[in-house]
Amino acid sequence: MSEETKMTSRKPAKPAGKNTSSRSGSGQKNTGRKASAGNRTGGGKQGTNRKTASARSGSSAKNHAGRSGAGKAAPGKSASGKAAEAVKTAGRTSKAAGSAGARGAASRGRRKKAAPAVKIIPLGGLHEIGKNMTALEYEDEIIIVDCGLSFPDDDMFGIDKVIPDFSYLEKNSKKIKGLIITHGHEDHIGGVPYLLKVINVPIYGTRFPLGLIENKLKEHGMKARMHTVKAGQTFKLGKHFSVEALRITHSIADSICLSITTPAGKIFHTGDFKIDYTPVDGDPIDFARLAQIGSEGVLLMMADSTNVLRQGYTASERVVGKTLGNIFRGCNSRIIIATFSSNVHRIQKIVDLAKECGRKVAVSGRSMVNVVELATELGYMKIPSNMLVDLNKAKNVPDKEMVIITTGSQGEPMSALARMASSEHKAIKIKRGDRVILSSSPVPGNELTVANVVNKLVEKGAEVIYSDIADIHVSGHACQEELKLMHSLIRPKFFMPVHGEYRHLQTHADLAHTLGMPKDNVFLLSNGDCLTVSEDNAVKTEKVAEAEGIMVDGLGVGDVGNIVLRDRRLLSESGLIILVAAIDRYSNRIASGPDIISRGFVYVRENEDLIDEACRKAEEILEECIAKDMKDWNGMKTAVREGLRKFIYAKTKRSPVILPIFLEV
Repeated sequence: MSEETKMTSRKPAKPAGKNTSSRSGSGQKNTGRKASAGNRTGGGKQGTNRKTASARSGSSAKNHAGRSGAGKAAPGKSASGKAAEAVKTAGRTSKAAGSAGARGAASRGRRKKAAPAVKIIPLGGLHEIGKNMTALEYEDEIIIVDCGLSFPDDDMFGIDKVIPDFSYLEKNSKKIKGLIITHGHEDHIGGVPYLLKVINVPIYGTRFPLGLIENKLKEHGMKARMHTVKAGQTFKLGKHFSVEALRITHSIADSICLSITTPAGKIFHTGDFKIDYTPVDGDPIDFARLAQIGSEGVLLMMADSTNVLRQGYTASERVVGKTLGNIFRGCNSRIIIATFSSNVHRIQKIVDLAKECGRKVAVSGRSMVNVVELATELGYMKIPSNMLVDLNKAKNVPDKEMVIITTGSQGEPMSALARMASSEHKAIKIKRGDRVILSSSPVPGNELTVANVVNKLVEKGAEVIYSDIADIHVSGHACQEELKLMHSLIRPKFFMPVHGEYRHLQTHADLAHTLGMPKDNVFLLSNGDCLTVSEDNAVKTEKVAEAEGIMVDGLGVGDVGNIVLRDRRLLSESGLIILVAAIDRYSNRIASGPDIISRGFVYVRENEDLIDEACRKAEEILEECIAKDMKDWNGMKTAVREGLRKFIYAKTKRSPVILPIFLEV
């Protein structure tokens, strides 16, 4: 309170009555204190300004009260009462302003604090089929979803498989809390042994995929910390991630999708799925729980895009069972059926049909034998002991009583069926009249190899039934109408299509747009990009992690790169010429040669003249180098290589790899 205000309080205007004046003066003092208190709630300079304004307001009110005392007072109220009321009002206004200022400052502080954000970093599975792997990162914690492999392209000569690049995970290995497996297909578990060689990470999954991983680890002489999860179970990974595993239908047993709760919000990962209302194992999708998760609010959904190009619905596995039943019942010859070894439900159906028709069963192919043994051990398959026959003894069983379940539905060159078609299988020889069933559809890129196997089987007199002829295969991935249903149940704020080539991802993004999702809320990423998602927004950052495929060749992991593949391609196209010459280091003269060794270029015995001419040309070039007193062997090799390359191309229009080798004597 200013000095002027204090003085005014001591000398109030003449009251209408003595008692009233006394109370009014007291009221003014109290109100002045309240105003000062209200002023103190505002902080710093802003509060000081409000305090000055309040004092002026109080002073003005009291001066007004003094002037009022000279005139006629309002009926029922003294002039000093009016002044007291004016000061009280000013105090309340000042206090409210100070309180509002404090709230505004606090609100601005809250706005400045960023909302929690989680990073989604795909390391595989985008712009490709296979090699699925995704990392979710929040502050100092990372969880990984799946770790698969892909099979080599036609131009990857000699490569066995391709796995994700783990360098980002190696750099952040201390953050990793666990690896979650959605199901047991190779494109989701095939890279696990290679990951465990660089990072010791605990693995979470259902019983069947963990059993398949355990078999893989035994082959590599490894062990891992594995935790079995049941569908419907929720488990914690670190401080920030809570994961709920939910039953989903796919072409392999024990498949799950994931609802991952993070500080930023809920993230839903479908895994590979289809919507089968009548699954063979009797465990349908819990649609009620999916709808409930959608109602709770989902920040981001990542969904399978493999079959998005197909309209309508994917047929139920039961359709295949009916078709196979008709094929079995009308056959009096030996049945050989090839399918994916991981599809235990279809294998069980084949066993059931064989039992119904009074047939024995034999299993061929290493992966098929391993999966059947594991599925039987874990209770996913039931095969009567008197039905199973050793493959080497299958020839002792009459053809009309025999069913052989084998690998090779994709025409793989070393598979059991391909070896049967080429008459290279030790135990099984194709006979005229055999009924061979390919219970699968060719994976894109395998059409030619499958056609070659079918042609060889037909040449041997077998009756071949494949997916173009009968409904003996259904996909394990959702078509457009099933994807629409999943989107409608989950209703995410943001969407990121996964598991597919670019055309699949783009089509899935367009599908989300047709369902009402804003285009700005759909994100198409590449492997190695990062999507940072919070409640407020989502931001895409390119090339956060190295994500080029790592090629596995035998025991070598990552030691084959583009340069080696280029050399292999050149060798496959035009062959190799090795030129060998011995040079005397004292006289700098040619001591022996040059001689030429050819591989994959021409048949030497039929092209001796060409080889002799090439030797003479190489000798001329070497003599020229020696005449110039050239002592740099690298320079001499380059001269010989270029000169010989031009000579060979002029004679043959071919460009073989030329490798000069000089020996010092």
